[in-house]
Amino acid sequence: MNYQKKTVVASVTGLTLEGMDIMFISFAMSMIIANFHIDLATGGLISSITNLGMLAGGVIFGILADKFGRVRTFTYSIIFFAIGTALTGMATNIEQIYIFRFIAGLGAGGEYGIGMTLVAEAWPKDKQGRASSYVSIGAQFGVIIAAVLSAIILPAFGWRALFFVGIIPVIFAIMVRKNLKESPAWLAAQKRQKADKRLEKSKLPQLFATPRTSVTTISLAIMATVQIAGYNGLMIWLPSMLQKSQGLSVSSSALWTISTAVGMLIGMLTFGQFIDRLGMKRSYGIFLLASASAVFLYSQAAGGAAVLIGGAIVGFFSNGMFAGYGALISSYYPVQIRSTATNVIFNFGRALGGLSPILVGYILQKYDMTVAMTYLAILYCVSFIVMLSLKRNPRTEAVELKRAG
Repeated sequence: MNYQKKTVVASVTGLTLEGMDIMFISFAMSMIIANFHIDLATGGLISSITNLGMLAGGVIFGILADKFGRVRTFTYSIIFFAIGTALTGMATNIEQIYIFRFIAGLGAGGEYGIGMTLVAEAWPKDKQGRASSYVSIGAQFGVIIAAVLSAIILPAFGWRALFFVGIIPVIFAIMVRKNLKESPAWLAAQKRQKADKRLEKSKLPQLFATPRTSVTTISLAIMATVQIAGYNGLMIWLPSMLQKSQGLSVSSSALWTISTAVGMLIGMLTFGQFIDRLGMKRSYGIFLLASASAVFLYSQAAGGAAVLIGGAIVGFFSNGMFAGYGALISSYYPVQIRSTATNVIFNFGRALGGLSPILVGYILQKYDMTVAMTYLAILYCVSFIVMLSLKRNPRTEAVELKRAG
């Protein structure tokens, strides 16, 4: 297996674990709420605190990865994630759940950006879209595995057992990382940095070094926020929505989750091809507008077939875009701050977008599914408008192409 394929396999493994763990929370949510006697908004706070941990982990591990190397830092982030996941199954009150999910979030926040950076640095520019999509489908593999395991384990062993199962793939992830060499692009950047001490600057301030860079950073952060808000709003609460509105059982809602995840998988693979053939902005424009329409129309779906097919269509567009963020963010920043940029921007989106489950939970308590889905549709329209402001810095791009050559 060549280096490019190794980066994809290793990153897919890490994202599979992460996607599985996130959906464990979704399927176990009703049991956790009943176990600790909390309301829906308090339950939604579990995911929000996890996302805050991801933001902190993204900043910490992103800076460490740019300073000490991608591969080594990724392994440490996996260890944090494993500890937090295992401890979640041992929690005796909701406060402990919050603490352990924050720890898990620290590791998850580092893992995503580092993996995406490795892939972006290993693949040529005209293939980064599809390479990024290959990695992103790992999260959907995790969703499907979580749905199957939840249907089997929850009725027989309860919610705690899920989180013990969730640490098993870590062993494989660590094994893969031990056999993966450091990013050649990072090694080359380190040599340049040693030769020119002016390159040894603080990482975070460089995300706002110029007015154009500041606009780019803020725009990408807003887009990432919408992506996570939409994903969390759909995947955290829709199983519960459908159980109420359509009278679905836990097993039936798991079937919906699998259908939606399959739609997401196909959407991600398609979106990767769109990026490489049509470019970033055109691809995001098409999918963002289609997502807004699909989400709004889905609120009117009725009947088992419409719920399953509609869920697949919503998943295709709304989460198909997830596949492009690694390539999108990486393309706007130089190697020496690329991991920091990817981790900080996307995990900021996770932290802020992670508040969406609280808001959706509140909307569902006060209104209905139609209002909740309208809220998500508006978010995609906002992201479309912000996306139009993105402009690449020709000078930075020329420098990167010269270095790549």
